[in-house]
Amino acid sequence: MQMNSVVARVTDRIRERSAATRSDYLRRVDEMAARDRGSDRLGCANVAHAFAALPANDKLKVVVERTPNVGIVTSYNDMLSAHSPYAGFPDILKDEARRLGVTAQVAGGVPAMCDGVTQGTPAMDLSLFSRDVIAMGTAVALSHDVFDAALMLGICDKIVPGLLIGALHFGHLPAVFVPGGPMASGLSNSEKAKVRELAAQGQVGREELLAAEQKAYHSPGTCTFYGTANSNQMLMEAMGLHVPGAAFVNPGLALREELTREAMRTVVQIVKGRRFTPIGRQVDERCIVNAMAALLATGGSTNHLIHWVAVARSAGIRIDWDDFSELSSVVPLLARVYPNGQADVNAFQAAGGPGYVIRELLDAGLMHEDVLTVREGGLREFTRLPGSSDGRLAWRDIGASGDTSVVRPAQEPFSATGGLKLLTGNLGRSVIKVSAVPQDRHVIEAPARIFDTQEALQKAFQSGELEQACRDNGGGLICVVRWQGPQANGMPELHKLTPPLAVLQGKGLCVALVTDGRMSGASGKVPAAIHVSPEAAAGGPLALLRDGDRVRLDAVEGRLQALVPHEEWMRREPARLEQAQRDGNGVKLGRELFAAMRRNSTEAEEGACTWL
Repeated sequence: MQMNSVVARVTDRIRERSAATRSDYLRRVDEMAARDRGSDRLGCANVAHAFAALPANDKLKVVVERTPNVGIVTSYNDMLSAHSPYAGFPDILKDEARRLGVTAQVAGGVPAMCDGVTQGTPAMDLSLFSRDVIAMGTAVALSHDVFDAALMLGICDKIVPGLLIGALHFGHLPAVFVPGGPMASGLSNSEKAKVRELAAQGQVGREELLAAEQKAYHSPGTCTFYGTANSNQMLMEAMGLHVPGAAFVNPGLALREELTREAMRTVVQIVKGRRFTPIGRQVDERCIVNAMAALLATGGSTNHLIHWVAVARSAGIRIDWDDFSELSSVVPLLARVYPNGQADVNAFQAAGGPGYVIRELLDAGLMHEDVLTVREGGLREFTRLPGSSDGRLAWRDIGASGDTSVVRPAQEPFSATGGLKLLTGNLGRSVIKVSAVPQDRHVIEAPARIFDTQEALQKAFQSGELEQACRDNGGGLICVVRWQGPQANGMPELHKLTPPLAVLQGKGLCVALVTDGRMSGASGKVPAAIHVSPEAAAGGPLALLRDGDRVRLDAVEGRLQALVPHEEWMRREPARLEQAQRDGNGVKLGRELFAAMRRNSTEAEEGACTWL
């Protein structure tokens, strides 16, 4: 299949833009890969320390017989449902390593926090930067430098990007990512959303709301909606970093364990086989473009417009939001998974899952097939479903969509475009995901109502002020929540804004959100211009906006504009972020430890990186 001309052009542009940084990165990868093995290179005391805890037979293998030693980096904790399945994974992986005649060690652990737990609390201000903490934790684990390959155990929002950033800074090592799978379906995501909207209106109390939430989040595994965690898994498949088809197999199944064992077999085969492929070589500009296409085709989390910029930079590759937007103009929407549809990820998997989407994109010339993956068979191996045959792993062709309300072929998509738009104008650069936004809400022009915190917006809704302001302005209002960028407060997700705004929209009012914060996939049906850059705290134009200014959000033309005369706009003095708010208003929860990260973070479009 001939490559789509837009995909080819974007890829070439990224390659040219990244030529110097990518060349320097690959030089460092090759220098590191050319060194002697760790146990041969290090001093005797270093080696003794590194392997002191290994059983005697394993010491013999790694030191004397010089067999490969695989480092395991894990995000296990037993508080978070998605990460609790990892408790037994190291023992399974070590057992499989011994069967293969190699050794494996848990190199280290990384933190894993859950936005579902911290949502709407001061702790959420740590969330985005936890990605870079995880990357640093990965670097600490691998810095012992006695490993020939690595397995990365992680699944959720910041954990996979953090592990991937860390792994790419050790790009001379082959690496395979090991998912844990989603929980079984409970209360449907749409039913959960209805209860949340009723709670926002005071029509149900805490007891009813808690009961609904516990029916939705009820067992080990990731949440079943298609947010950042499950978008991570889709992107890992599209980049060829998983065992094929491993993303959405539920925890506790025999197939889940076999796929975990296959991860060890896969990484050992890379080390021992004819095709040595370190992750730094594998993740090139084509691989990054494949991830971007998969994100757009599935209506995935907008968080990845930040995370994958940082991931790409870790491999010496420069991408920006223009690249995402241009790809979105040709990559069709092939999946509808909540919040962009009614199905959850288990229904997505049953209908064909990542493999179906990857096959359709490859066949349409919208993904690069000539890429390296962790498997010798290349990306086509990722278009099949795993199963068991005679007690052994086997993959089968997916065939037609199992449910065309969930996944569709590229020739009959839900939408001809990926549903992601870049917005530019005198309010800066931002993005909007319109895949679930009603067509008649793609353009909204209305007065602005400025909020400096998400709590202030919620109070305005609860008091009835927000609805009255909408009605006083002819049924329209654009809510602006500023001081939510990485330098201001760590760029928390603003999920708690979705229910009140959805309630107002449900009453026939035209509302929209503009913010320099994040919404992930949670904005859903409410138009939301997010990640506004530069952020207000860095002198961005949201600091010039005043209550009552007319704002036009136009997702058709790609514009976000304050309709203020240019002369007046240029005369305005920017509002200032109060120091108390920057410091967390006295409620710390460890927030003060991240002050240097806030000061040094790049803008959202540059990946909100704290390590550059």
